[in-house]
Amino acid sequence: MGTTKWLRLGAALLPLCATNLWADHPDNGSGCGLGKMIWADYKNQKSIAPQVLQSTTNGSTGSQTFGISFGTSGCTNDGTIMSEYKVNVFAAANYENLSQEMARGGGEHLASLASLMGVPEENRPEFFAMAQGQYGYLIASGDVTPAGMIKVLQTGMETHPNFARLISQ
Repeated sequence: MGTTKWLRLGAALLPLCATNLWADHPDNGSGCGLGKMIWADYKNQKSIAPQVLQSTTNGSTGSQTFGISFGTSGCTNDGTIMSEYKVNVFAAANYENLSQEMARGGGEHLASLASLMGVPEENRPEFFAMAQGQYGYLIASGDVTPAGMIKVLQTGMETHPNFARLISQ
């Protein structure tokens, strides 16, 4: 048998070899997140409609990113995100809420961010006040992005006597 015939035979048998791989990892839609939970009862999960609805819901709420990062919304947290990136992922997924809570000087999203940044529970009110003070700098900087927000908060923490040590860790 020539090389060409062996290649053809291999190409013809490849789908049979891959069948086991596909059976072990079936396509089951968007994976996890709020979209997956809301549209879970849809009859055929492999159809276009439920997959589009799931991914649109996940994309508009950021729940899949949050769920994968923190093991919620039916997502598993098998992988690890390096600690310096957890803050950035959380800020990106929750930017609007964080921005509003930063302006107000408190809220559950800001409390979660404080926790990710290593702020002890007893120092949260102080962190909220500092964040509220930094909100003006965020707006003035013109960098009203999640990364800009984290940068402004870290700058405020660097000059704060109780939080400076957290930034250097």
